Amino acid sequence: MKRGFFTIMSAQFFSSLADNALFVAAVQLLKTGGAPVWQQAALVPMFALFYVLLAPYVGAFADALPKGRVMLISNTIKIIGCLLMLFGTHPLMSYAIVGLGAAAYSPAKYGILTELLPASQLVKANGWIEGLTIASIILGVLVGGQLVGSMVSIRLLSLDFPFIDTSVDTAAEAAISTLILVYGVAAWFNTRIPDTGVEMRPMPRNKLELLPDFWRCNTRLWQDKLGQISLATTTLFWGVSGNLRYIVLAWAAAALGYSVTQASSLVGVVAVGTAVGAVVASMRMKLDQATSVMPLGIGMGLLVILLNFIDNVWVAAPFLILLGGLGGFLVVPMNALLQHRGHNLMGAGRSIAVQNFNEQACILVLGGFYSLSTGLGLSAFGAITVFGMVVAGFMWLIKRWHAHNLVHHREEVEHLLDIARNDNHHG
Repeated sequence: MKRGFFTIMSAQFFSSLADNALFVAAVQLLKTGGAPVWQQAALVPMFALFYVLLAPYVGAFADALPKGRVMLISNTIKIIGCLLMLFGTHPLMSYAIVGLGAAAYSPAKYGILTELLPASQLVKANGWIEGLTIASIILGVLVGGQLVGSMVSIRLLSLDFPFIDTSVDTAAEAAISTLILVYGVAAWFNTRIPDTGVEMRPMPRNKLELLPDFWRCNTRLWQDKLGQISLATTTLFWGVSGNLRYIVLAWAAAALGYSVTQASSLVGVVAVGTAVGAVVASMRMKLDQATSVMPLGIGMGLLVILLNFIDNVWVAAPFLILLGGLGGFLVVPMNALLQHRGHNLMGAGRSIAVQNFNEQACILVLGGFYSLSTGLGLSAFGAITVFGMVVAGFMWLIKRWHAHNLVHHREEVEHLLDIARNDNHHG
């Protein structure tokens, strides 16, 4: 791997760690403020909001500037979101601003991989980035849980700065203040990312021109016989995974009687499994074999339903590791295949923006459904059952869709797989 790759990985690690710790802190902030449960569930779709609304623009923005600079700007926006949360703006609105920074960050983070590395290293690079992202999720939720816990928060709140009244009075506010520093570390790494030398594609003066361009890119990826399968799979996976984070918190409270600090460790356990699955997939899978992992998605959905029958943490921990492992092994080769097709069809930044639009729209819809259901009285157990059925059912439909393509469009599918195979060996 090239030297700049590890700088990108460091920046990604710290930014993602802060994102995940902030989620736990925001849940605690809403709980402390006496907000209803549906608002806590609504944090997930609010984070996804700007991914969906600004999807036509963030990909073109990532292609118009050096991607290290785009990542620096994005981290600055996340810091502004944290400051708004501290100074009294509603946590849902502030968290949406942090989501705006994340929406701009993602096309640059993934797009720079296709600029820096040959196609033959994309699966391995995705294994690295997913593995480190998962590691940052594990540490992030653990750090967030500890920061809002009484032991650490008492020490943070006891810090006294002469001549400065910080107005930080609660455990959640102390945690958010600390996480601003973590975003600052990520921003410093952003300044060290090398320029890849790829020619920039300037944004048009009339920004409305980007709307039909984005729609064409979206349509093109959905019409590609491999792009549509990998996009459908990753869209469903991230739609569910994005919400599973909160569902595990809710399940741990209902089934085990856990606090936010205790439950956050179980979210980390799922992430451990995902990291293992991602690393194994990056070592064993090749680009042209990506579609063979789809049955794992059906198994993942069925396992989610079985979570309802577990009320012992010693059974739950290995079970959640297995659940995460299936997801990690599924998503890494599918992500790599999707990036490969997107890069060939329309360029890195735009293809990642299309991917984010679909995945975050799925998070928004499923998260909105979960939040609404919670507001109407659906239990955590009922929500888990519905989510499991959705995953298994839709993954079965996607598998059937791919089988249909192999029957009716075999030559086209084999041609696209040959391109992936050749790039994999000679890139």
